[in-house]
Amino acid sequence: MTDPDLHQNDPQNPAQASEPVVSKPYIMPDDPEAGSAEALAKEAAEARDKMLRTLAEMENLRKRTAREVADARMYGITGFARDVLDIADNLQRALDAVPAETRDNADPGLKSLIEGVELTERSLLNTLEKNGVKKFDPTGQKFDPNFQQAMYEVPDPSVPSGTVVQVVQAGFMIGERILRPALVGVSKGGAKTAPGAGNDQSNSAA
Repeated sequence: MTDPDLHQNDPQNPAQASEPVVSKPYIMPDDPEAGSAEALAKEAAEARDKMLRTLAEMENLRKRTAREVADARMYGITGFARDVLDIADNLQRALDAVPAETRDNADPGLKSLIEGVELTERSLLNTLEKNGVKKFDPTGQKFDPNFQQAMYEVPDPSVPSGTVVQVVQAGFMIGERILRPALVGVSKGGAKTAPGAGNDQSNSAA
């Protein structure tokens, strides 16, 4: 008679061996067990970090959008403002075409016309300034190619060489950018100007 227990424990019969015992997976110390207080705290910290990153990105986006809107408002009229400068130039040419002696001896009708042109020019320049476009006169400043365009040189040893001594056409700024450089005559023959001297365009705005 065969012993059933002996048959089940027979090493030659692996099919009859008992089922293997599955051990519990090892949990690393920095990987807390799901549902534990440590795991919940870690998830909360990660969620808070993501939230802070999202808030920072949204704030950067808000600031960038605000800058773009401000630039569009300020510089969106650049093309229009540049065209309007032609009108201002023509008004100035009309005034320059009348000699000072003629103005002094002009009849009331001509004087009224001249005053009307001057008033129109001032009104136009004031309107441009309200929209961020400012006229500047660099006379007496050191020549700066970023703001001026030299048309010719003027021999003048009484002033430092490289000084703007004549303005052929006034320059204009729009915001912090150059809208149109001033056309100028630059001195030569005098002492050299000190670096950085007399270059503040903001102080010369008319």
